[in-house]
Amino acid sequence: MAGHNPYLAGATGHCPNCGEGPLFEGFLKVSPTCEACGYDLAKADSGDGPAVFVILIGGFLVAFAALFTEVAYHPPVWVHLVVWLPMTLVVCLGLLRPFKGLMLAAQFSNKASESRHGK
Repeated sequence: MAGHNPYLAGATGHCPNCGEGPLFEGFLKVSPTCEACGYDLAKADSGDGPAVFVILIGGFLVAFAALFTEVAYHPPVWVHLVVWLPMTLVVCLGLLRPFKGLMLAAQFSNKASESRHGK
C-alpha cells in the first residue's frame, strides 16, 4: 500500500511496513513475518512500554470516573467494586493491543530494531 501511515497500520494491528498483513498472531503475540510483504516482524520488541502507557491512561480514566461517581452520588462500596473493577479490565485490555501496535510501528518508523542489532 503506497503512502500508508505506519502508525495507523500498527494501531489497527497491521504490518507497519506495508499496512496490509496482520501484525499479531494472537491477542498480543507478534507474527514472525508479514504475510503480505514478508517483512521480518520478529526483530521488533515493544518491551513493557505499551503496558506502562495503558496503566497510566486506563488508571487515570477509571480512577477519575470512580472519584467523580463517589463525590456526586455516594454509592455503596460494592457498587464501586461491581462497576470499576470490570471497567478497569475492559479499558486496559481494550487499549493494550493498539498501544503495542503503535510502539512496534514507532520502532519500524525510527528503525530502532535495526540499530539495536547492529545492522
